[in-house]
Amino acid sequence: MTGASGVDIRGLHIHENQSIACVELVSGRKVSVKFQSLAFVGVFALLALPGCAALPGLGPAALDTYDLTPPPVAAAGGARSRTQLLIAEPSALRSLDAENIVVRTSPGSIEFLSGAQWADRLPRIVQARLADAFQATGRLGGVGRPGEGLAIDYQLVSDIRAFEVRVFGQRRATVEISVRLLDDRNGVVRATRVFQAEVPLTGTGNDAYIAALDRAHQQMAAELVPWVLAAI
Repeated sequence: MTGASGVDIRGLHIHENQSIACVELVSGRKVSVKFQSLAFVGVFALLALPGCAALPGLGPAALDTYDLTPPPVAAAGGARSRTQLLIAEPSALRSLDAENIVVRTSPGSIEFLSGAQWADRLPRIVQARLADAFQATGRLGGVGRPGEGLAIDYQLVSDIRAFEVRVFGQRRATVEISVRLLDDRNGVVRATRVFQAEVPLTGTGNDAYIAALDRAHQQMAAELVPWVLAAI
């Protein structure tokens, strides 16, 4: 958006001197609010901008938006192989196959964390971070996701069973993922296992909840990655 007198956005002319709030990804984890001076035309022009809401009070409040940090998997010992590993997008129930952050209030009841969301659908984030972790080991000839043109030797097929904050009983963040390592050359399942990690909540509020989920995810991945490498 340039020009002192404003620009045309989606057919609506924006003039100067109106502040709007825009969502900007920072530090790879949380989306913060950045204020920019943009021009006025009315509520509808501003609401047409993705991630932006007019100020003051002329649109929905910006959500805290979170990502998962790459698991700190150390480079594994042993020789580098030519094996290529495909990380399939994990399957998940509808409540987890979204940008909502799940809070379990009782064994049979869930809610979504108010004022917060994932930066993408949760399965896509988990898939991307697992790919990061395997690449960081330096042990494989190639790691990728569907559509990236790998000559696949193995597929990592997974299902997200739990990825939630539990606020009943012992308050904790829980991550549980079932995994199958599939030999793509003959369709045989080479190995299967369920990985689970739990981290106690050390505070309240969105940042504390996501920090606990992130640590549980890292613990899970730290077990999963060497297990897969040993099975290949």
